Amino acid sequence: MHLTVLAASGPTGLALTRQALDRGHTVRAVARDPGRITVPDSPLLTRVAADVFDDERIAAALKGSETVLSGLGVPKGHKPGVLVAGARAAVATGARVIWLGAYGTGPSAPVASSLNRLVLKGLGEEIADKVASDATVLEVGGTVFHAGPLARKPLSPDRRTVGLDASPKSLLRLLVSRETVAAAMLDEAEHPRFAGAVAVPLTR
Repeated sequence: MHLTVLAASGPTGLALTRQALDRGHTVRAVARDPGRITVPDSPLLTRVAADVFDDERIAAALKGSETVLSGLGVPKGHKPGVLVAGARAAVATGARVIWLGAYGTGPSAPVASSLNRLVLKGLGEEIADKVASDATVLEVGGTVFHAGPLARKPLSPDRRTVGLDASPKSLLRLLVSRETVAAAMLDEAEHPRFAGAVAVPLTR
């Protein structure tokens, strides 16, 4: 498959890029600074420089994409709006979009525990950015992954992905590694199960 990874220099974007290459996919890795996409060179990899706030450059970077996977987050020191800008650029391509969101926001807020919602309150205005970007992706039939707290752990061998109706409320049971989230997003790219819906990556 030909995959485009948005925010490929971030921790989740790097995991997506590395794992996609390991699976034999052709990857267009997009980042503000392509030099920070620290994966080995490969004939299957193309690094592209673009910023989601630069409409012309991000449109050119994503042009012709078949599937866009996003590891985009809000960098420290940046005002909210990054996620909405990225989502709008991704859906404008007409590609399938697989988006990373946060459990306890938007569609998953009603099923999240009170502790989960309390933890997320610290994100402030970033919550509205997450909710709006998720809605943009879901509206065009994309898939949004609502992950719980992200741990620095290896890929879980017993990972699974469920819909919101089957997701646990316990914050501890929602703990998942970035590597596991990336693998779940790539699974969805290869074998779609949650088009137009929110998916939750878990370990058993």
